[in-house]
Amino acid sequence: MEPIARAVGLDNVSPPEAELPPREEIPPRFPGVGFDIVGVACSAGGLVALSHLLSLLPSGFKAGFVVVQHLDPRHRSLMAEILGRRTGLMVKEAADGDRLGPATVYIAPPDRHLLVNCNGSLSLSQSGLVHFLRPSADLMFESLAFSYRERAIAVVLTGTGSDGAMGVRAIKKMGGTVIVQDRGSSQFFGMPGAAIETGQVDFVLSLDEIPLALVTLVTGGGAP
Repeated sequence: MEPIARAVGLDNVSPPEAELPPREEIPPRFPGVGFDIVGVACSAGGLVALSHLLSLLPSGFKAGFVVVQHLDPRHRSLMAEILGRRTGLMVKEAADGDRLGPATVYIAPPDRHLLVNCNGSLSLSQSGLVHFLRPSADLMFESLAFSYRERAIAVVLTGTGSDGAMGVRAIKKMGGTVIVQDRGSSQFFGMPGAAIETGQVDFVLSLDEIPLALVTLVTGGGAP
């Protein structure tokens, strides 16, 4: 993680200090990576931001992705199809029981919470709204934090409201890393701003810088 890491400030990631609660299972680890999973939260302006981010990632990206984008629950989502045309990664709408795989992006369906389990599987839930939202970025991040701990990265992109801020705290408490889109490149700064206000954010980066940061963290020095 040498020159590229220093260029974007990624040489200061520190391990967790507190002892963590036990898990019933340890999630599968992908070979040769520092992080196994990236969780992305976004809302208004998110489709454009996600399209740009994913288009700049290599098709052989070695971690898995889970995405919560706030969608209209009254309509079928075409998000996976749209994003799939803009990236070399596999993009699919998450299904209950899916197993995380590298270079694969799992999108939360409309009106379903997306949870990541300790065995590397995904669960969908229609449990109650969280701050009037379903899917909830907070729930996704919290499940990610408990299951993957220091091997998880949370990314908060453009969006209104404050969804994801509570989940960011959970990610940091469990030793994970948090990246937030900066004000200048965010179409809406509500969600990124709320995450920053927690004081639990590792890196505030432009949308153009985030893909490089992810590759650097996950591969330990590769480049898109």
